[in-house]
Formats: sequence, structure tokens, C-alpha cells
Amino acid sequence: MNSVAKYNAIFLLITSCVLYFFTGYFLERTAFYQWVLVWFSLFGCFFLLTQNNHLRFKNLVGIAILFRLVLLFQIPNLSQDFYRFIWDGRMLFEGLNPYLSLPETFIQHGLSPISEAKELYMGMGELNGSHYTNYPPLHQLCFLIAAIISSKSIFGAVLVLRVILILADIGILYFGSKLLKKLNLPVRNIFWYFLNPFIIIEMTGNLHFEPIMLFFFVWALYQLSQKKWLLAALLIACSISVKLIPLLFLPLFYQWFMKPSTIHKNRPKEDSLKSLQFAKLSTFYLLIMMGTVVLFLPFYTPELIDNYFNSVGLWFQKFEFNASFYYLFREIGYIFRGWNEIAIIGKIIPILTLLFLGGITFFRKNNTLKTLIPALLFGLSFYYFTTTTMHPWYLATLVLLCVFTKYRFPIVWSVTIILSYQAYANVPWKENFWFLFLEYLFVFSYLIFEIKKKNNGLST
Repeated sequence: MNSVAKYNAIFLLITSCVLYFFTGYFLERTAFYQWVLVWFSLFGCFFLLTQNNHLRFKNLVGIAILFRLVLLFQIPNLSQDFYRFIWDGRMLFEGLNPYLSLPETFIQHGLSPISEAKELYMGMGELNGSHYTNYPPLHQLCFLIAAIISSKSIFGAVLVLRVILILADIGILYFGSKLLKKLNLPVRNIFWYFLNPFIIIEMTGNLHFEPIMLFFFVWALYQLSQKKWLLAALLIACSISVKLIPLLFLPLFYQWFMKPSTIHKNRPKEDSLKSLQFAKLSTFYLLIMMGTVVLFLPFYTPELIDNYFNSVGLWFQKFEFNASFYYLFREIGYIFRGWNEIAIIGKIIPILTLLFLGGITFFRKNNTLKTLIPALLFGLSFYYFTTTTMHPWYLATLVLLCVFTKYRFPIVWSVTIILSYQAYANVPWKENFWFLFLEYLFVFSYLIFEIKKKNNGLST
């Protein structure tokens, strides 16, 4: 590395560390304009670091881990969810099923079933505390580990959860790099995820558990590339048991198993091959479903299903945040009906998503990983573009998937999604649709640009 490149890299490294430190330990989420300034500065440093060809792969790995360690001792400042994580983990530690009770019930009756119950309830907020938990079993296992190691200290539990997430990101780096090699793509692509400030702040900093889900999922994709589909199925079950999102991907695996036959002259052999492919596909799906059910079994009671799915259903029919097309649909509802039609629109959106997934399942070639992963990317993107609630941390899955494709619109979105946090600068909480318009204007503009570029033969 020449001296100029070396000093530039050192400057970017120190500047980023200072900005991450300031972000983690001093910034309040209500200070929106400070957030924007720091956020765009971090992304500027990020792009310059990734484009510095004098920095070796191992140098970038060390830098990305260092940035995460800068945030190791922070208390999350953009999300309150971690208080519920700690509550659920301590409930399990005390032998109580977190799916069967509401935090507010204990507090209203003056009961403290766990250590620091009042502090945790106040931290998670009334909205979170009045709903049943919707975190799947392997998600809960991480909470339990934090409770086992630190059952009486919120700070200690935060530290444990953060270490788990850092380890998951390192796992994503490992299997993601191997998968990129398998796909004959530049291995440095993994840094679009691993060094991304959005990932570092939202996952490591704010303790969102997408990295655990994505670790299992990218491991599964790598196993598929190795033709080890039985192990891949079990890993996908683990991924679903952290977050339910991979359920949306299941239809898209159809063509990966049901590959077109190269046999043309011998019809009996062709029929036999199709039967074998269908048997593998059915076994793949069965293993995923059975694995998921088995992981839920320790928590099963007759009330579990109702409590869990009622809580999940709230995200479709009650909550609104950072939506794009949904807000357009909602305005149309106001014009023609005079009130908010979220209850109806929330039921239509999953149907539209399933129809879109069905379309790209059967009318698009997804029989290799190079064609399957873009289908996963666009299938989930469609859901996020139409959903009623698009919390920033949901975007992590798109950021990782795009690493294995030629598309980079999720990276653009990871930059602009900070504009959604303008809502927290208002008291009371209120979204500014001009900021949301800017957020999605850049995302959709770049998406259209990439699609046109591909259609013009400039990208593959």
C-alpha cells in the first residue's frame, strides 16, 4: 500500500470510529438532522473504504469487526425492542412460557416474575408490553442465553446479545464468502453487507436479530450449492425459527428441484426423473415444516397458536410505518370510503405477495442459484414495497441477498432509510411524507435504472 492510500485508509478508519462512537453513545433518536449528517458521513467513509483496492480482504474484515466493537457497550438508542428480548429470556429462565402472558398483566397486578421487571416494562413501552411475544423459538433461545449469563443486569444482557449478533455476522461473512466463490462473483461483494453502516448500527448497535436468521439462510444456500439439500432444509427451518420471513421464499425453490429434463427420447426415464425430482422437493418442504414444528414444540400449549398468530396479524392490520405503495392505497381508500382501510388492505397485501411469488416461481427460470437468488431478492422486495409496516431493520435481508446478484438498489435503500426516522423527531410521533417520498424516490429510481440496464444487455 502506497503512503497516500495508507493515510487515506487511516483517516477513514479513525473518522468512522469517531462517528460510530458518537452515534452509539451520544446521539438520541429525536436528533434527526444530526443522525442524517452522521449517517451520510459514515456511508461516505464506507464507500471509500470498499473502493480502496489497497485494502486487502483481511484488512476490511478487521475494520468491520472493529466498528462493531466500538458499539459493544452501548445501550440501543434507535429501538426499544431489546427490553422485550430480555423480558422473554428471563421468563424462560424462570421456567415461564413467554408466549402465554403479557408483561402489562404482571405490572398491573404489582407482580415481578423476573428481575428488573418494572424497568424492562417501562423500557419496552406500553405498546410492546400489551401484546404477546411474536419471536420464534430460536430467537427465544438467544434471549435465554442472555438471561442465563446475565439474569440481573440489563447492561449485561445487552452485552451478551450483542456478542451473539457479532458472531452471527462473522458466520455470514464466512459462508457468504464461500458462496460468492461458488457463484464466481467477487468475494469482496460481501462487504456491501459486512461493512455497511446500516447493518452495523441497526443489527449490532440496536440488537435486531436478522443476522441470526440470515446466518442460517446463507449457510443453507451454500449447502444447496454443494447439493446438500437435506442439510439445507434443516438450516432453513432454523432460519424460520428465528424470523418467519424465509417462509416467503419456499415457493421459489420449486424450479431448483424441478429442473428441466435433458432426456428427450426416452419418455419412461423422463417420467421417472420427474418423479424423483418431485420426491426430493416434497422431502425438502417436509423437512422444513417438520423442523420448524419441532422447534416450536417445547412451547406448545393450546393457547400458543392463537396468541402467536394474533400478535403477528397485528403487523398487517394495525401498524403503519415507512410504507410506500400501502400509503398510496390508503389515500385512495380515504378518497372513496372516507376512512382508513388498513384492515382490508392488510388482508389483500399477503394475497398480492403470494400471487407475485407464484408468478416468479412458475414463469421465471430459477433453476440455478444465480437465477434463484435474484428471485428471492425481488420476491421479498415486492412484499416490502407493499407492506403496511417497513421497519428499517427488515432491510437487512435484501442487503445480504443483493450481494449475490448484480443488483444494488437495497444498498441505496440502506442509505436513504434513515429518512424514515424523521418520525421520531416529532412529539408526538408523526411521519413526514415528504421525507418518505424522498426515501422511495431514490430507491425506485435506482431500481428502474438497474432493470433498464439489465434489459439493455449492460448487466447480467
